[in-house]
Amino acid sequence: MITRENPAHPTEIVGSVPVTEPTEVDAVVQAAHRDYRDWSTQPLPRRLDALAAAADALAAKADDLAVLLARETGKPVADCRGEIGFAATYLRWVRENAPRVLVPSVTDDAQGRTVCTPEPFGVVAAITPWNAPIILAVLKLGPALAAGNTVVLKPSPLAPLTVAEVAALLPGTHVIHGGPETVRALVTHRLVRKAAFTGGEQAGRAIAAAAGHALKPVVLELGGNDPAIFLDDFALTADDYDRLVLASFATAGQVCMAAKRLYVPKRRFDEFLESYLGAAHRILRVGDPLDEQVTMGPVVNAAAVARMNDLIADAWNRGGWMIPLADIPDNDGYYVAPSLALDLPDESDLVRQEQFGPLVPVLTYEAESEAIARANDSDLGLAASVWSADEDRALAFAARLEAGFTFINTHNRTGMSLRAPFGGTKNSGFGREYADEGLREYVQSTVIHAPAAFRKGGAGMPARAYPNSGAR
Repeated sequence: MITRENPAHPTEIVGSVPVTEPTEVDAVVQAAHRDYRDWSTQPLPRRLDALAAAADALAAKADDLAVLLARETGKPVADCRGEIGFAATYLRWVRENAPRVLVPSVTDDAQGRTVCTPEPFGVVAAITPWNAPIILAVLKLGPALAAGNTVVLKPSPLAPLTVAEVAALLPGTHVIHGGPETVRALVTHRLVRKAAFTGGEQAGRAIAAAAGHALKPVVLELGGNDPAIFLDDFALTADDYDRLVLASFATAGQVCMAAKRLYVPKRRFDEFLESYLGAAHRILRVGDPLDEQVTMGPVVNAAAVARMNDLIADAWNRGGWMIPLADIPDNDGYYVAPSLALDLPDESDLVRQEQFGPLVPVLTYEAESEAIARANDSDLGLAASVWSADEDRALAFAARLEAGFTFINTHNRTGMSLRAPFGGTKNSGFGREYADEGLREYVQSTVIHAPAAFRKGGAGMPARAYPNSGAR
């Protein structure tokens, strides 16, 4: 059994799920394949209606699911409620937009007629992390199911409970639980035709290797060490600073696209720090995730606490120093004080690595070219943000950043358009979620071509005269 503790009260067991042994994976995939034979033949409107019904059911259960999610992950319950609401919104977006995206294209010209049709793969394996388990599962389930695939979902052992309840609302979805060997058995199964993964780099490498050996496509999103760069003309309001604080410390900083490195012009550092500290004191309330007033809960487990302590020790050893931003509860929960780190060299662990926790370095720079070079000096390139009073200047600066998605004058998904794809560069993964590209990830193209020369009633020519007359 996989047993899940409450990170705010580790002696409290929230629930448990049975482990799916590698030898048991075949039966689950076979069942998903049988479902695929029926599900893929359903008309697209019927599949989309089923997703809309799931969205309504998800929204109706949002309050109860949010409490469960807060208890198993340590995320504040208000944030959990927002995640579940966003998942329902995304399913409705899929319903509205899939008919526009998942349609054949027809070209009829002098070379002949070509019909390119999006078709499902079959059974898709979806492996998801714990930190935003509902939305990151639905970002895979929604498009995959809309396209006619069925899904075997393997959630993180650190957040298996709420995901299983949400998955039960979606047709064509099967859930398994387990560790690396279970994942390997799933990804390499002959009836699994595509794999999608969001999570850490080590697991991503293993999944990509297994999928590559089996010659099947994979979607990866592996995180980022996301910089936020403030140009020398930045003009932030109190509300801007409040949003910036949450961009780093929501979910205790355990977010792939959190603002993880803050680059500030040296001449405006004192001004920035004073305003940032004021916002942190207004915004950050660390405590039990079920308290509606709490904005930051614990980190997910004892291993995360140990990792944060190692990063703090390295920062002190390299001449940096920490400014705690809020008090933490005096209990046995996995709490880490949200802190800014100052005077760190770029080679320190807290700058070089994705900290995935509530510790954020503030770094100063002299020239824009220096800020660009240092921000891009990372193997991870998921997201970034640029802050400036001049939007055109910010856009030009952003074009020089090596990031899959760059925000202007914000650093979070609030208000993010679902028309915008989201992905990464460098080692942050490949593939895109959200938006049209996310829908297209779960279809493959079949092509039918009628060369003009061989149409009924046409003059006809020997095939050797038309070496390129096959499918385009």
